[in-house]
Amino acid sequence: MTILGHPRSWSCQWLPILILLLGIGHEPGVEGVTHYKAGDPVILYVNKVGPYHNPQETYHYYQLPVCCPEKIRHKSLSLGEVLDGDRMAESLYEIRFRENVEKRILCHMQLSSAQVEQLRQAIEELYYFEFVVDDLPIRGFVGYMEESGFLPHSHKIGLWTHLDFHLEFHGDRIIFANVSVRDVKPHSLDGLRPDEFLGLTHTYSVRWSETSVERRSDRRRGDDGGFFPRTLEIHWLSIINSMVLVFLLVGFVAVILMRVLRNDLARYNLDEETTSGSSGDDFDQGDNGWKIIHTDVFRFPPYRGLLCAVLGVGAQFLALGTGIIVMALLGMFNVHRHGSINSAAILLYALTCCISGYVSSHFYRQIGGERWVWNIILTTSLFSVPFFLTWSVVNSVHWANGSTQALPATTILLLLTVWLLVGFPLTVIGGIFGKNNASPFDAPCRTKNIAREIPPQPWYKSTLIHMTVGGFLPFSAISVELYYIFATVWGREQYTLYGILFFVFAILLSVGACISIALTYFQLSGEDYRWWWRSVLSVGSTGLFIFLYSVFYYARRSNMSGAVQTVEFFGYSLLTGYVFFLMLGTISFFSSLKFIRYIYINLKMD
Repeated sequence: MTILGHPRSWSCQWLPILILLLGIGHEPGVEGVTHYKAGDPVILYVNKVGPYHNPQETYHYYQLPVCCPEKIRHKSLSLGEVLDGDRMAESLYEIRFRENVEKRILCHMQLSSAQVEQLRQAIEELYYFEFVVDDLPIRGFVGYMEESGFLPHSHKIGLWTHLDFHLEFHGDRIIFANVSVRDVKPHSLDGLRPDEFLGLTHTYSVRWSETSVERRSDRRRGDDGGFFPRTLEIHWLSIINSMVLVFLLVGFVAVILMRVLRNDLARYNLDEETTSGSSGDDFDQGDNGWKIIHTDVFRFPPYRGLLCAVLGVGAQFLALGTGIIVMALLGMFNVHRHGSINSAAILLYALTCCISGYVSSHFYRQIGGERWVWNIILTTSLFSVPFFLTWSVVNSVHWANGSTQALPATTILLLLTVWLLVGFPLTVIGGIFGKNNASPFDAPCRTKNIAREIPPQPWYKSTLIHMTVGGFLPFSAISVELYYIFATVWGREQYTLYGILFFVFAILLSVGACISIALTYFQLSGEDYRWWWRSVLSVGSTGLFIFLYSVFYYARRSNMSGAVQTVEFFGYSLLTGYVFFLMLGTISFFSSLKFIRYIYINLKMD
């Protein structure tokens, strides 16, 4: 499509990143508003249309048979707006500051039966449109559908041919904008013969009113009867549920550390005269056999390069997630337009690549890794390759269906350039610093050359059971909050509770660390020293539970449908589960490592 392939200069594409780097960007719809004089023209941009229940399935407004200028002029967009599917273009609406308009003709149209059928299909799928006035989005439905009765059954479809624009101003600034079809009768699209043309006249009205609100951010959310649902309120059930769970788990781990370990250490550290009278079998009995494997517990695992790559990328996403939430807490994002969050996420991902390189290379050198270059390549590919493959499939589906979510070629080249010139070099630089600053592993216990035989383990200590327990408990701590996040990302809700989100994120990490320590202790007490990968998989399996929840949400909690929305939802839900696996697996591993070092340092060796 020519609309999607609209050329943009490289300077315009790089501008959003430079603005973010310099910190001089403004929040759309809140700061940097335009100042007008009475009678000044106010440009209304048409943006996109799409099914109401499929948030990520959007198309250019001019793909519908509507009033369109002879030459379409597009607005220069930021990187975040392009990623959000925006494709703004100038419209035929003539609006002047503080000048009311009463039913002005926009255009006359003669629609063929095929064009009428296109409009009918759009209305039946609950298509909505989005316009933009002075960075303020205004939305409304394309048409009206009435379904009533069983016998006789009636199915009426009408097109809104008149729009009422309501704009509020304070001084020389526009504070609020809305569109309405109240007291307007839709034009019927029923009963048209195949060879018949439908004549339409599109009109509009503009009403200005003064408001005492000085800033857009001061306007109460939801007092306009907004098109989308109101902002989510604080959900105390989620908070109380998470707090109770984390207190129970922390208390459980504290009992292990303070009572069980104290008894274990007191028993294992008996004087040689006291223990010499006891048989070795008596000493080894019970569920406290973790001292016996002190010569194997620090035996390096297989696939150590892959393990270090997982830890490096997991640490990167921990920093990325924390950075996004902190920026949101500082008020750097506008909830109504997600373009700024998209831009910030891309920039932070590129900049935090140095963390993944450093953590991976540092630990890889500590545990005796020698293939340093291969480790860096594996680290930089561990997320970028799955993401690229998923994005390729999703973007191809969008492109085949003419959706505005399909990225233009220039934007694709820009993102690739950012990764090649910023992300990958920072991974290498971080890897160099990590390799050079790595100290010896310094295990508290010496490792024997011959590995100890692991006794048969009961079923409840298997990897599958540990993954089930270790994944379900952290998931249950965020399950209620997860619904609101899904309703924001995949729905029409507006999420502003970033303080609660930060609190729940901290609870998630705390629960993951606590359950990892408990599961690792039970594993070691069964004389099973293969804890390295087990610790990653046990709590990292929370990502699998999150993906399973996404399947439940799609089937039971949403009205999404169609190939475009379905492919995007499951593709990026799978990536989301993968990211949580990396993050929580990293937290789990380092918590278990710290715990194991603690108990073996405090153990007296013969």
